Amino acid sequence: MDAVRKNASAGANAKVDSVLNRSMMQLLEHVEYRLITGGEDMEAIYRLRYRSYLRSGMCGPIASGMFEDRWDNLPNSYRFGVYCYGELVSTLRLHYISSEHPYSPSVDAYPEILIERLARGETFIDGTRFATDPDGAPAPGVLPFLTLRLAMVASRYFGQNSVLTPVKVEHSAFYARFFNAVQRTEGKVFPGVLTPIALFEIPSGENMRLTLERFPFFKSTPMEQRLMFANPAINRLTPLSILPTAKYYRDAA
Repeated sequence: MDAVRKNASAGANAKVDSVLNRSMMQLLEHVEYRLITGGEDMEAIYRLRYRSYLRSGMCGPIASGMFEDRWDNLPNSYRFGVYCYGELVSTLRLHYISSEHPYSPSVDAYPEILIERLARGETFIDGTRFATDPDGAPAPGVLPFLTLRLAMVASRYFGQNSVLTPVKVEHSAFYARFFNAVQRTEGKVFPGVLTPIALFEIPSGENMRLTLERFPFFKSTPMEQRLMFANPAINRLTPLSILPTAKYYRDAA
């Protein structure tokens, strides 16, 4: 009986994955990623962060109406806006951290976990300041996938040991189900936000291979990877627009 239930569950999950892959591939035709380096687009993502965090109780009122911090302009920082049908719908910031550049919010928040590992030569992608505009979502539930695809592209480019995702504990089921994320800490004070945040880790290597196999919309070409991450270009005034390239893998299949 247990085997029957397991097979039925696996079949249902495969069907859900198939529907998700099909809808995401179609949606990516209308998505543009922008590496934000200054100007009006930078203010736009800071305003989106603020609206999202204020709505969720992660921050209090800020007179400027923008949420920015001291990690935004580090040399290992990449700020992105996700645009769908030409409208900004979400944002994510990534840091590539190593012993040479051990600077990111998660290093400051969880030194007991990360400092020794960095000293041993491990490297990480640290994804923070994830914010969405639910009112601008093209379909329910798609914004996390569209946005976190950035971390999957980064993982293919940098080849780090794992991706770090500091999130609310109540969101852990999503990260465990779709990314096999492992919780490393309990919820605790995290720089800049009011709610407790726990550190989750998404291993690379075989786990990443299986994730890309299961969800091909996360795939990317080397060209897309280089456009996103070959140069943080923090001081550029013009944002760099990048189109997702997962469709090329679909077309070749």
